[in-house]
Amino acid sequence: MSLFSPPGDARRAAGRWGVDSDRAGASPVHLPMTYVLPLRWHADTGLAELTGYLRWLADRVEVIVVDGSAPDLFARHADAWRGLVRHLPPDATARGLNGKVIGVRTGVRAAGHEHVVIADDDVRYDEAGLTAVHRLLGRVDLVRPQNYFDPLPWHAWWDTGRTLLNRALGDDYPGTLAVRRSTFLGMGGYDPDVLFENLELIRTVRGYGGVEARPAWLYVRRLPPDAAHFRGQRVRQAYDDLAQPARLLTALAVLPGLAAAVASRRPRLLLGAAAGVVVLAEAGRRRAGGDRVFPPTTALAAPLWLVERGVCGWLAVAQRFLRGGVRYGDTHIRRAANPAPHHPLTRAILQFMSRQDGPQ
Repeated sequence: MSLFSPPGDARRAAGRWGVDSDRAGASPVHLPMTYVLPLRWHADTGLAELTGYLRWLADRVEVIVVDGSAPDLFARHADAWRGLVRHLPPDATARGLNGKVIGVRTGVRAAGHEHVVIADDDVRYDEAGLTAVHRLLGRVDLVRPQNYFDPLPWHAWWDTGRTLLNRALGDDYPGTLAVRRSTFLGMGGYDPDVLFENLELIRTVRGYGGVEARPAWLYVRRLPPDAAHFRGQRVRQAYDDLAQPARLLTALAVLPGLAAAVASRRPRLLLGAAAGVVVLAEAGRRRAGGDRVFPPTTALAAPLWLVERGVCGWLAVAQRFLRGGVRYGDTHIRRAANPAPHHPLTRAILQFMSRQDGPQ
């Protein structure tokens, strides 16, 4: 167990897929809901664990895996999941830079139910989470749960600082969303040529007139990436802020602020700012019972993450103007997301950036 893992009582309270989250001796609850998992793997190191999760899911909901992996891996997955889930390739006629969006659009079209969960391959729902999402989709068009990492190695602890600040200032962006199929199809899906696909889906539902639920209390477990993957994602994740001007401007102000404090030789100013960030993160940790799944030490990660985002924010802007976008798989993606409806500041900034590169 990691040094930063939640204590035993908190882990049990949060719930996990499998034995910990099911009622002892009870039959699983079958829900009229489809679970869409877009997948593109380059190695199968996690195949056994994912197969166990899919087996658990298949007893409760319809499961569709849209697999964009290489042919040899696709064949191996087909063998492992035969009779367990619907295993599909992405729509070969679809075009777009973001393969995950193509996978989601393929899966939602193939779904047999109105209520659809969309989840990354590292997301692990429990039965209570699936049931809560299903009930919420009876009243809204889109549900945005809250992810937490378990286990919590150092890099997941570090990234949890971001989560807590997001919770304190608004809402976090998880690796899973749930949507009504009729709404998704009615709005024509969402743009496959943007990087921040979850934000794009949220904005598209809002623009279509859909209703969004943001239950800060609905905690869904997420497995942490390995440390190498975490390091490789820092600038790419900072690039997402190009679609959110307030966040971008805040990130870009961090380094000048640090430099000014150092130049003024006022260490108390730095310590005070760091303490303020920790207090803010602690408010996010305690929001909606979050202290059940976020250990107390995670609030201390917030100042470290903020400095990292300050550095990576400038690198992301540099990639935008010098390289025309950020690397994503085998290509580069220019747009983080399309402008938010009725948000003039977002539209103005993104339109300015678009003019710098000329027409697409």
